[in-house]
Amino acid sequence: MNKMLLPLMASLRYPRQKGSSSAGFTLVELIVVILIISILASMGGIFISRPIEGYIALHRRAELVDQAEMALRRMQRDIRAALPNSVRLYTDTDGNGIEFLHVIDGGRYRRSLGAGGEDILDFTQADNGFDALGGLRHAVVGDSYGVVIYNLAATGIVGNAYAGDNRSSGIYNADSTITLNNFTLYPFDSPSQRFFMVDEAVVYHVEDGELKRYAGYTIDNSADTPAGTGSVVAQHVQSVVFQYAPGSPSRAGLVTITITLQDGDEQVRLLHQVHVDNAP
Repeated sequence: MNKMLLPLMASLRYPRQKGSSSAGFTLVELIVVILIISILASMGGIFISRPIEGYIALHRRAELVDQAEMALRRMQRDIRAALPNSVRLYTDTDGNGIEFLHVIDGGRYRRSLGAGGEDILDFTQADNGFDALGGLRHAVVGDSYGVVIYNLAATGIVGNAYAGDNRSSGIYNADSTITLNNFTLYPFDSPSQRFFMVDEAVVYHVEDGELKRYAGYTIDNSADTPAGTGSVVAQHVQSVVFQYAPGSPSRAGLVTITITLQDGDEQVRLLHQVHVDNAP
């Protein structure tokens, strides 16, 4: 008798909806479906998360490499325009830095008299100007620059443009002459009659995880980080190591730069070498 009443009781407990052939689902079925969806979602997340993490890491490394390469190219461009024998290294509490005098132009001075009216550079007494043979290409007429002749070293007081014995402030004129602001007796005559126009001193130095460039400060004979605020060249800097081999009369100088950048767990290290023409 009970077996005959069960279908009737079930139909009374779960009445069918009009126009529908579905009897719905139970709570157990709902829980099972949720569990299955959760398992599939977690399995899919495992397969998707790893490629995404790899892409993010690759993007971070690419940014570090790009930043390091741009910093190295910027330093290379400046170092290649350094005054011969002006590159010098120094070390302070934040690490080591590199300093040099930046050349904007150069040429040859007149040493011997010609047909008449020429202005030679006199090395027997203080002189205040000379003819620039052939003119200059990059110096701006009327601007003042440091005129350096036969720079031999970045230290000491003789033949050192930092000390100033072979550097004098001068103005480039429209008639391709150089007018020195003060009467100057240069200590050495250049065998090639060469002079260089220096527009500024430059320092690259690491501070608080940033590689900074200082320029336009007062030139002196002390190798140190200048006062003021430098422009940021690279961020996320862990270290920058400068090495310098001054070379010889038959071999150019060589600056070796090793830069290490780190962002989170990603780290890149690049090495670059720059040849320096030290023929004064």
